[in-house]
Amino acid sequence: MREYLLTLCVTAAVTYLLTGPVRKFAIAAGAMPEIRARDVHREPTPRLGGIAMFFGLCAGLLVADHLTNLNQVFEKSNEPRALLSGAAVIWLIGVLDDKFEIDALIKLGAQMIAAGVMVMQGLTILWLPIPSVGTVALTQWQGTLLTVALVVITINAVNFVDGLDGLAAGMVCIAAAAFFMYAYRIWYSYGIEAAAPATLFAAILMGMCVGFLPHNMHPARIFMGDSGSMLIGLVLAAGAISITGQVDPDNLFGGSERSTVHGMVPIYIPLLMPLTIIAIPAADLILAIVRRTWRGQSPFAADRGHLHHRLLEVGHSHSRAVLIMYFWSALIAFGALAYSVNSASMWIVLGVVFLSAVGLLLLLLPRFTPRAPRWAESFVPPRYRRRKVLPESAQTLAAEESPDGVLDEEPEPRTPVAVGVSGVNGATAVGPRSRTAR
Repeated sequence: MREYLLTLCVTAAVTYLLTGPVRKFAIAAGAMPEIRARDVHREPTPRLGGIAMFFGLCAGLLVADHLTNLNQVFEKSNEPRALLSGAAVIWLIGVLDDKFEIDALIKLGAQMIAAGVMVMQGLTILWLPIPSVGTVALTQWQGTLLTVALVVITINAVNFVDGLDGLAAGMVCIAAAAFFMYAYRIWYSYGIEAAAPATLFAAILMGMCVGFLPHNMHPARIFMGDSGSMLIGLVLAAGAISITGQVDPDNLFGGSERSTVHGMVPIYIPLLMPLTIIAIPAADLILAIVRRTWRGQSPFAADRGHLHHRLLEVGHSHSRAVLIMYFWSALIAFGALAYSVNSASMWIVLGVVFLSAVGLLLLLLPRFTPRAPRWAESFVPPRYRRRKVLPESAQTLAAEESPDGVLDEEPEPRTPVAVGVSGVNGATAVGPRSRTAR
């Protein structure tokens, strides 16, 4: 565990320290889109944050290669090299897109090429654990197609939620943390070395997001752009592919360990866990495709119907909308993780149900804004006050100017500000951005 923590810290430190210089480079290179009417951010913000994240990835892999225990991952598996090769391809295309806004088909082709590069080096799905069926072996073409599809879907799902400051990096970090715990448990608790690469990928992915988040929290000083969102999406997909298609379920459920492991890790968790870590982004992706197709638009046409944009329209603040998305991501990912540890515990189910109710309450918070008692109004923010707290002189003047000589008890209702798609971190990974006239 110490070596994983060291790898995570090095990755986070390199990403954090490089993000500042990358921001200055992005400004000098002109990688700053102009503000449009539909944008959420208020000031021109540079992108290309993916440059710092990619070098953080390289630093994490380099450090892990020189550590005693993690070095075995590189000696016994080619998956770390496959990840680095695919990440380099997708990162390069992302950098070019952040600067020159390349065509959508080129980006889609690059995503497929990056996935193909990883498949050629051995990072592919070999079999699938199917509930009530068992292990289903896949042919080479089936494994390749499924791997490419998973990579492309994950990349675009992550990019779809990259519409608010700190949203994509935070959600991916939460998913990576849950995935790390799951993969680490399979490796060290059951001695299955095939789970080692996925554990390493999750630790490095956490470091990339943790190092970038301080620069990207609201108000963001830099956006990760497509170079970052596509990169972390690919790393997330690589971990899911490794743990799902490389770890033989027979090692989990066969032999003398069958009764113990079956009680701890249900047979469908290796298939379910990778899906839960991208549940929210995948749901947003599916809803966006259905919504746009129903309207007769392109599935990659920008709109303002994403989940995070709907939260803003309901009346949530920027920070609260991000935290709500964090909450639901953590609930789904860690709920599945807890269920994989002990599927027979009713307390886990009750806990998930209770937290789901809390999440629904948070979603409806703007509809039921609480009001503080009169004696506590001076100690709470203005939005929780029944009336405006003014100095005595101002109150007297306001009462004289009021038609009935009485101050209003309730402030005027606030009209939610119409929001749109964020210009940089709201674009789809394979959808074109509209060029702004300069």
